Amino acid sequence: MNLLDGNADYVINKLYEHGFEAYFVGGCVRDALMNKSSADIDITTNALPSEIKTVFSEHKLIETGIRHGTVTVIVNGEPIEITTYRIDRGYSDGRHPDEVMFTRDIVSDLSRRDFTVNSIAYNSTNGFIDPFCGSADIENRIIRCVGVPKKRFEEDALRILRALRFAGVLGFEIEKETSKAIHECKHLLKNVSAERIYSELSKTLCGKNIRKILIEYADVLAVPIPEMGRMIGFEQKNYHHKFDLLNHTAEVVANVPPEKHLRFAALLHDIAKPICQSFDNENVAHYYKHPSIGADIAEEIMERLKADSSTREKVVKLIKWHDTPIEENDRIIKRKLRSVGENLLFDLYELQRADTLGLADEYHSRLPHFERLKEMTVEILKQEQCISLGNLNVNGNDIASVGLYGRQIGNALNFALESVIDGVAENEKETLIRLITENADSF
Repeated sequence: MNLLDGNADYVINKLYEHGFEAYFVGGCVRDALMNKSSADIDITTNALPSEIKTVFSEHKLIETGIRHGTVTVIVNGEPIEITTYRIDRGYSDGRHPDEVMFTRDIVSDLSRRDFTVNSIAYNSTNGFIDPFCGSADIENRIIRCVGVPKKRFEEDALRILRALRFAGVLGFEIEKETSKAIHECKHLLKNVSAERIYSELSKTLCGKNIRKILIEYADVLAVPIPEMGRMIGFEQKNYHHKFDLLNHTAEVVANVPPEKHLRFAALLHDIAKPICQSFDNENVAHYYKHPSIGADIAEEIMERLKADSSTREKVVKLIKWHDTPIEENDRIIKRKLRSVGENLLFDLYELQRADTLGLADEYHSRLPHFERLKEMTVEILKQEQCISLGNLNVNGNDIASVGLYGRQIGNALNFALESVIDGVAENEKETLIRLITENADSF
């Protein structure tokens, strides 16, 4: 099996030359068995850290992980992690081992790992070391814990989200006992840092199997995001909808492009519906103000998860605007381009399209509308029409020359831009100066 590049092969061969074992292990082996390339190369060996340092004494070494048996060797500028076979003892904090013991036995090392698909070792000398049948689980597309699932999750609760992530990204099923333990141990996620939850959840949401994960494990995700708990079993009681809120949300998430900010926006776009529900005289449910209230709730959630500011801002804006209809009208589209921005407007089209796919079937006839909006927006951008102050053929100095100052200048510029967007005036300096002068008293 052609697993790796020359630098990693060199590391393994050099360890063998000095009388030690060495194997590729973990994700890189799993990915190779799936005919996928892997950016993360991990090597495990029976050499102790001090012995690894001796073998690679002529190379630059990074020892920040040496406490847990990891030495990073720099080979031709590439960092390659080498970790001594080890046994982990005790996880009193539910995340890190209390004690790390080195061992010379590869099977003992593999037995401490999370899932069978990650517990396979390989080198060209001995082939595969696969004591837990991980290669069979890869073939059968199954995520299964090594050993007793509940014990694995009690050791490190982050493994719960890792299981969901692998199932979502790889499109695998979670084995029955592993799935049962995930639900039983979900409360342990309270012990996991927000940063790690956000990292795993971001990857999970972008997986191809996310619809199934959201539906089957909503109760698990509701531990770090309690607001999601209200979605479960929430009937929308409105003729627009054929799904309950959870299934609708799963449908929308699965139908937006797999980009982090879009998937989070889809996940949280209707988060406020359960608290905004009201009924008319015919007992039909309505959800007034749910986009604006939902945007506020989403901001709280993203802050709690310690999401990066760029993603948080995009998510909040998309949720705030997700239920606002956009007509096939150049003037309206130009206004949207101005207020929303080019990139986010196309994202908004994607979110609204996916939201429509989550409605009752009779509303799917609206889908071509979003393709036409995209085409019209592309044409407007191609023509470089004036949609921002930067495109306007007057500036602050021009406005000041007619006797306006301070806040009046900003008001006048916005007035000029609105006039151009609305087709009231051409984007010509003299025309705009004349228009501003005629309306100077209103600024």
